Amino acid sequence: MKQEYQDYYRQIGFRIRDYRHAAHMTQEQMAEAIGKSTAYVSHLEAPGICKSPSLDTLIDISRILKIPLHKLTQIEE
Repeated sequence: MKQEYQDYYRQIGFRIRDYRHAAHMTQEQMAEAIGKSTAYVSHLEAPGICKSPSLDTLIDISRILKIPLHKLTQIEE
C-alpha cells in the first residue's frame, strides 16, 4: 500500500464500521459472513491500522450490508 493512500483506507474502514453498525451486525458476524477472521474486520475498521482490503472483500462487504459498493469507496479529499 502506498503511504499517500493511508487516509483513504482509513475512510473506507470508517464507512465499513458505520454501515456495519447501522445493520446491527457485530464484527464477528461480519467476519463469518465474508469468510474472514474477526481480527481482519477489526483491522479494517481500526483508525490506527491501515488495512488494504481487496476488491473482492469490498464487494462481499457491500453485499452483506446490502449497500452499493460505491458507498464504501466514496473518498473525501
